[in-house]
Amino acid sequence: MLVPHDEILCHQMATTFDHVGQSDLRWVERIVMYGFDISGDVNVMTGMARYPNRNVTDAYAMVTRKDGTAHVARMSTELQPESAGALGVYQIGPFTYEIEEPLRAVRVRLAPNESGISLDLSLRGRFDAYEQTPAFHRSRGRVLEDARRFYQNGVVEGFLSIGDERIEIDSRKWWFGRDHSWGVRHGGGGGSISEGPERQPTEIPDGVLYYMGIFEFDDQLVHFAQREDSAGRRTQFEGELLYPSDTQRAPGRLIDVEHDLTFRDDLRVVSGGSFSIIRDDRSRSQIEVKPLTDFWPGIAGYDDYRGYASGYWRGTDFIDSFTVNTLEIDEIRPASMLSETLCEVRMDGKVGHGLVEMVFLGAYPRYGYTGW
Repeated sequence: MLVPHDEILCHQMATTFDHVGQSDLRWVERIVMYGFDISGDVNVMTGMARYPNRNVTDAYAMVTRKDGTAHVARMSTELQPESAGALGVYQIGPFTYEIEEPLRAVRVRLAPNESGISLDLSLRGRFDAYEQTPAFHRSRGRVLEDARRFYQNGVVEGFLSIGDERIEIDSRKWWFGRDHSWGVRHGGGGGSISEGPERQPTEIPDGVLYYMGIFEFDDQLVHFAQREDSAGRRTQFEGELLYPSDTQRAPGRLIDVEHDLTFRDDLRVVSGGSFSIIRDDRSRSQIEVKPLTDFWPGIAGYDDYRGYASGYWRGTDFIDSFTVNTLEIDEIRPASMLSETLCEVRMDGKVGHGLVEMVFLGAYPRYGYTGW
């Protein structure tokens, strides 16, 4: 079936854009925008996802305050008939995502709605978009993950509204980034939905530590991500150094990252410590991490939370909203597999800000964890 995207000159298969080239139910394309006031008082995460093999597209917005109060709105509808408007504009109920300039500028809007949350955020890249190392993993012959992604940090303009409160974004005082991923995903937000009770149970490793750092300084951006098993053996790594686009300076590479971290007593969430980055010229720098605030993608749809997860079929006109205190451990624990910690960072005498993303489960003796 023809859809608007069939007008553009980017076909890679002899078929139309109303479907992808495989039938795996986990296939998803997702965009995320995230940022925070560097005082730590407020942060926002918003985005959307499309599941062509489930005929589902959904979106969310989550605003979290430093006192732990998170305001969440979640929306879902069918993907076909085609839910895109003009080329590069996507709409799910009151949510709209627009590509204003490819790989450079995007805009997210949530119109006033019954949730009481609305926003209008325009992000323009301060750094060029950069591609993730492809993620491909198998288990017993089955593809667990086959995904691609790109990231970009930039300057944002706009506002957030919660009820009668309007928060104007001062781009000088906010850190902002985005990512765009596509492919077969494993884990929360669609990838965890069961495909039936007759399927062989998933292999459970002794432990896993995944972490990602995106740290922005005035003159550069440091990005790395690594997956390790319970013995600290690396199973995937990527690392980049980027410089502001207007400098036209070529990006650099990291070849290794070492970590010496501390964690909260109640959850496996980073509470401090440092990362040591090793560049391809073998020079080394240490990045000291000071957490400012956290947010939890699981409550917005990355996990099954309050009967909803991204990728679930919820009909053609679904929207719900709620407020939750994320400092209440029993409330947040069901959504705590993936943590996002917003930080102040110091490296080589410079102060910056950024994000530590982490999944930390099972045994990891180096940090004192002996099992699940």
